[in-house]
Amino acid sequence: MTFAFRRNQPIRGTVAALRDERAWRLGRLALAGALVTLLAAAAAARADVGATIINRCTHGQSLSGFRQQDYRRALQELPTEVEEYSDCGNLIRRAQLAAAGGGGSAPGSGPAAAVATPLTPSEQVALRHVHKTGSAPQLVGNEVIFPGVVHANAASALSSLPNSLLALLAFLVACALLLAGRALRNRVHARRSS
Repeated sequence: MTFAFRRNQPIRGTVAALRDERAWRLGRLALAGALVTLLAAAAAARADVGATIINRCTHGQSLSGFRQQDYRRALQELPTEVEEYSDCGNLIRRAQLAAAGGGGSAPGSGPAAAVATPLTPSEQVALRHVHKTGSAPQLVGNEVIFPGVVHANAASALSSLPNSLLALLAFLVACALLLAGRALRNRVHARRSS
């Protein structure tokens, strides 16, 4: 039995289709990998927020601007030595109460911050029920502040991210753009050749 092969037959359409499909699959795979990496990096950045609050407290920096879950996490992670030999436990509780709109002084300001005082039972009750009751607007300086209202924009969200996470995001966006450009180039070449 002999086989006859036709020579000089162009197979461009088949090769181009395979190349285009392979590029499409690689692009989707790279995009999925980039998303997984981004989610893992974001979770890692949020995981150490308790340590960040404790670090800021021990260095006398402001504790404002965090969420209630972040303050709870910091109180859970507070080392025994820091709790015994510093006022960080009370300062974190006061910041948590101030963030909830329950009043109290800002951490690190005034004479109340210098004295270690635990939360009173009425403060604890107010803290537990603040999400149900809300709070009236407060006049701070010449500006009216509405507790619980955060005016956020993209610039403030990006400025609060660590530099390493911003670099990772920029790298992932650049990789996604390169893969999308390559897939587009391959499609254009495939259409031109057919």
